Amino acid sequence: MKIALAQLNYTIGDIEGNASRIVEAIRKAEGEGADLVLFAEYAVSGTPAYDLLRKTTFLTMCEEALERIAKSCRRCTAIVGSPVLTDHGAVSAAAVLSDGRICGIVEKQYVTARREMGFIVGGEGYKVVDVCGRKIAVMVGDDLSHLHELDSEADFVVSVNARRYGKGLLSYRYENMRRLTYTECRNIIIINQVGGSGDLVYDGTSGIMNKSGKVELLLKSFEEDFRVFDTLEPHDEVEVPYTSYKDRTRMVYKAACLGLRDFFRKNGYEKAGVGLSGGIDSSVVACLAVGALGAENVKGLMMPSEFSSDESVEDAKRLAENLGIEYSVLPINEAYSAIMDTLKPITGGTEFDATEENIQSRIRTVLLMALQNKEGYVLLNSSNKSENAIGWCTLYGDTAGAFSVTGDLYKSEIYDLARYINRTFGNVIPEEILKKEPSSELRPNQKDSDSLPPYEVVDAILYRMIEEGQHREEIVNAGFDAKVVEKIHTMVMQNVKKRYQYPPVLRLSTCAFRHECLLPLINKYGY
Repeated sequence: MKIALAQLNYTIGDIEGNASRIVEAIRKAEGEGADLVLFAEYAVSGTPAYDLLRKTTFLTMCEEALERIAKSCRRCTAIVGSPVLTDHGAVSAAAVLSDGRICGIVEKQYVTARREMGFIVGGEGYKVVDVCGRKIAVMVGDDLSHLHELDSEADFVVSVNARRYGKGLLSYRYENMRRLTYTECRNIIIINQVGGSGDLVYDGTSGIMNKSGKVELLLKSFEEDFRVFDTLEPHDEVEVPYTSYKDRTRMVYKAACLGLRDFFRKNGYEKAGVGLSGGIDSSVVACLAVGALGAENVKGLMMPSEFSSDESVEDAKRLAENLGIEYSVLPINEAYSAIMDTLKPITGGTEFDATEENIQSRIRTVLLMALQNKEGYVLLNSSNKSENAIGWCTLYGDTAGAFSVTGDLYKSEIYDLARYINRTFGNVIPEEILKKEPSSELRPNQKDSDSLPPYEVVDAILYRMIEEGQHREEIVNAGFDAKVVEKIHTMVMQNVKKRYQYPPVLRLSTCAFRHECLLPLINKYGY
């Protein structure tokens, strides 16, 4: 038996385009003699579709597309993921297509992802279908985790899935599959999609694991792929990569570039604008933008104030030149002075504080948004998860942007990514940027360390607090200073409102703000 795995990049709502790509893959599978061809969960609709799944017209269009796809299935069987409207509501399903028709619908039983809850309901669960005399158990989504409920013999278990990328999830995915093959003695096939879908990235990495726990086929990560697997041929074991921390950084880079590229491509955007400060965050964002869109589609804007060091301006220029991107220098001194003069009836005679700092940040946003409005350079945000967590950012200032590609990466991870970029692409980020002490340069001789402990400490506390859900006492008992922990905790809790107003953030972790980590705007509970 020959099984084709079609790992494709789908667009939410582009039902016609998705269907055409599926039909093309079916024809390719038939041309290569495949008996069965597999497609990901929500292949027809794209995902996450959210409220589109509440629209009867949308679901009807998906089902009509399934019928058209079915007509192309003449010499093989196809299993295609799509939302389907049932008597009890919309379900995520896998349609079994053969002989030019829809032969059956397999419904997902367990709805576990927040992005699906409230939009679809649980269905009947797995079904066993016959393909060329072989029994294939078809499961959708997280139903695979309930493989022990499969009470029928099957030659293969096919998991039609939409598994997003997150740091550490890839290793977990295959370790979980290995556990299931051991405990249930099943051959497992997982078919995933690939590509950016708003704030999510699907990594692909579809594969086949035999009942002994050995991976016999592994498709590419972050790329479309198509492979035909012959069950009658011997297969060498394939090593599952991406397990080391060093390799994880490479995966983060690829995920970020893919997510950013598809955000632009699928929305019809072409050009990205980045505010270049000469700091590590904007430097990494600029590099990601070039990696995703090409240097010709990226423009940097440098907006020094009287507090900006000459070194930072020169570092930003060198970065832009190394990347080959266009850039402009627009000093904000005059604009800042004009606003402060206007504010004298209110601020005159008061000490310099966050007011003056925030005005600088907001002036820069005005200029960056003008670049977007006038020349079409869609603004990329340059903040990170550490700053988002503690509120180390200015509302309507450096929180602005159409998309944040690094907002789910801690400050220390930004440095890891910068070093990876330099190792891979030839030191495009000036070493001075990597060495300089972090600073917003919003007041004379300002350093982040004036108000914060080193980011290695901040990030370690935040990781325990956010990713691991530890209480302050647990963090202190792990050896961290109690006053520092209390300070970080207070900053996290007091800045929830800022995180609610942040631009869309590409989710690269398993605990992203506003999704896996969602705190209420009013909260008296101190975790």
